Amino acid sequence: MPVIRRADARQSETPNATMTTFASPTQGSTALALWRVEMRPGAQGPLHAMDAEQLWTFLTGSATAELAGETHELAAGDTLVLPADTARRITTAEGFTAVVAAPSPTHAYNPDAITPEGACGMAPRGAQRVLPPWIA
Repeated sequence: MPVIRRADARQSETPNATMTTFASPTQGSTALALWRVEMRPGAQGPLHAMDAEQLWTFLTGSATAELAGETHELAAGDTLVLPADTARRITTAEGFTAVVAAPSPTHAYNPDAITPEGACGMAPRGAQRVLPPWIA
């Protein structure tokens, strides 16, 4: 079983967060990805969906998850199960750190096939599906 050293963790940045990939198919795993999300205070992720389930465990801070029309308040120690193909958006007032696991590949997409205004360069465009670099 390969060992992935701290120095080999890969970082990806968006306007809202830094993702640090600990394991993925391009870093020793064959089918799973594990990464850390550090979301900045006052940040809001885009409304999007993923084509596979994700598990988010919050280590520090707090967040609000909009998931399929419901709002969920999250704090350190909570785990959020995000079903596949469900529209979601995560926001935070104070910032948070979470560890996330998902199968790889997992693709992000716009649930209504419309690119949100101000979407960053890594976001899917229109009906496109993209493999985020922290999952690859």
